[in-house]
Amino acid sequence: MSARLRPGVLLVALAAFTSGAVPGASARTEEHVPRIPHTTVLDGVRLQRTKVRLDQGDPQLRRAVEVLSARAGRWLGQGPWTVVDKPRPAPGGDVHDYLSQAPYWWPSKAPTPENPWGCPYEQRDGERNPEVDSGTDRQDVEKTFDSSYELALAWYYTGDKRYAEKAGQVLRTWFLDPATRMNPNLNHAQFIPCKYDGRAIGIIDFSQSYTGVLDALALLDTGAPGWTAKDRTGMAKWNDDFLGWLRNSGFGRQEAAATNNHGTFYDMQLAGLAHATGDEELARRTVLDARRKRIAPQIASDGSQPQELTRSRSWHYSTFDLVAHTRLAAIGRQVGVNLWAYQGPDGQSLFKAVDYLLPAATGAAAWPHPELDFRRYAATDVVHAAADAGDRQAQRAVPLLEEPPGGDLWALRPAAEQLDSIAG
Repeated sequence: MSARLRPGVLLVALAAFTSGAVPGASARTEEHVPRIPHTTVLDGVRLQRTKVRLDQGDPQLRRAVEVLSARAGRWLGQGPWTVVDKPRPAPGGDVHDYLSQAPYWWPSKAPTPENPWGCPYEQRDGERNPEVDSGTDRQDVEKTFDSSYELALAWYYTGDKRYAEKAGQVLRTWFLDPATRMNPNLNHAQFIPCKYDGRAIGIIDFSQSYTGVLDALALLDTGAPGWTAKDRTGMAKWNDDFLGWLRNSGFGRQEAAATNNHGTFYDMQLAGLAHATGDEELARRTVLDARRKRIAPQIASDGSQPQELTRSRSWHYSTFDLVAHTRLAAIGRQVGVNLWAYQGPDGQSLFKAVDYLLPAATGAAAWPHPELDFRRYAATDVVHAAADAGDRQAQRAVPLLEEPPGGDLWALRPAAEQLDSIAG
């Protein structure tokens, strides 16, 4: 658990607050001096120090906050979203159950009144079926996760209560309000029409971004306007229930046994939920086990990830898997495990895996493997993460990285995110 700053340090931070223009300043709550948040992936102490530097007038951080505030401001007029809004319930019949559709499965026949789905469905790896974005909860849950995270960060750095109040509304609607809440399970994630009512690999729908929600909750828990003790208790209960489902359900056990990026993301989500709910032993054990379960078998001695290189989108999946690895390493920092320091029996390591991406990430060389839609910026965050962890090659590469769409916010939220859009 992060150490708390002495009261005197907080008073210094308040006294250092400058009068420069910050987006949303008109709505600032004057007494807002954030405490160190008990975050799960983000480093709470680092966030608080960044906040102090911002308040002291750091020009680079002020520019970054302007970008973050613009992104957060766009959410103010959207949502909230709810799992009960889909046109038809999940196969189990409960509108409160989350539903998503497998992204790479397509109808093999033209729909007819007798066969409205066009079954049977066939797989096309890396080709996203646009059906997945209509009729299910997939887009709405992504908006819920992204908005709550960006709004909570924007409130933490600016003190603008509008961001906090909107984040609270979004979270209460999706997770807490009895009429609109989601049941804490993923029994019907990534279903395939006429084939499966849900699949274990659908757990990855949450594991990519839900750890960001855990950090958003920690930020709001530092004193956000409108975020109540009842809200905190309700989210803690939801997280406890979801962690229980993740550990004990058949789908959860299947995903835990996955040997590719699905297994890495499962461990990352499990460790994150364990840390957020106070089960430090489970979080630590999960991170420690990832050394032999994930890093050693998934990363080759040259740093490549052979299982991800077989995909039609090998660049995406190589960076994607490293998002999970680096976020898991960040959780490890919270529980005293340095995952970056681990080397497998053949020299496998997270540093080597990131270094393998550097020629393509910096534009020095073409990516030598199949990729349907190469996006150089997809590697930007994982290179930042390796640089912060001490990788000298990554540190030299940082100035050469491509800025992701919407700006590079690493200085404000130093934890890797999936920066390109495709997932599954």
